[in-house]
Amino acid sequence: MSFEEIFDASYKRVLQTRPGTPEFFEAFYRRFLMSSPEVRALFRNTDMAVQRRMLKKSFFSLVAFYASDSVDDVLHRIACLHSARHLNVEPHLYDLWLECLIDTVRVYDQECSDDVELAWRLVLSPGITYMKFGYDHF
Repeated sequence: MSFEEIFDASYKRVLQTRPGTPEFFEAFYRRFLMSSPEVRALFRNTDMAVQRRMLKKSFFSLVAFYASDSVDDVLHRIACLHSARHLNVEPHLYDLWLECLIDTVRVYDQECSDDVELAWRLVLSPGITYMKFGYDHF
């Protein structure tokens, strides 16, 4: 099985919300917000329901970047918005973002393994690299 197939299977599993637990992206944001005062400050006046919807849309753009080796308009707009000129989301926060996401995958995917974790990292890393690059360039 390829890493892309491993990622796809894991992604399907994490989206299957169990009764009494928050959905995957909500759980991720809870974890991410608790990870750093810097993150909490960035999201201080944010409507988190809107933010989760935006994350889902941008998440697909990260995956599409991996699959197509090309940047769609959504990912480019987000990179511009997060750059030093606009929201000033510093590059090191993307590493924290990924670690919080992987930690959430470990909780939500009962089949999580080293291969699953690596698959998530491989699929998301090209888009994250693009976002980091955009910090000083967009």
